[in-house]
Amino acid sequence: MNEIETEDMAAIKAEYKIPQEIASCHTAIVDGYIIEGHVPAAEIRQMLSERPAVIGIAVAGMPNGSPGMNIEGFDDEPFDVVAFNSAGEIEVYASYQ
Repeated sequence: MNEIETEDMAAIKAEYKIPQEIASCHTAIVDGYIIEGHVPAAEIRQMLSERPAVIGIAVAGMPNGSPGMNIEGFDDEPFDVVAFNSAGEIEVYASYQ
């Protein structure tokens, strides 16, 4: 595993063609796929198993209740895990209510 820390996240997101509307705080490359934001492990495993014709999956922003975003005293927020391709097309991959 390689970790690269940078302050220029906009350049990273542009390099990997992550649509601005789904950008988040973390970007990872796993087995050739982009993982953007607080994506649940179940969807990462599913994507790696199924190998869909997308460049990655993402959770936009930092919704409470997504992995690593459990703020005591606040209810979990519904959020979508979306898949995206190099043309910037986005579709819902999984939903959490």
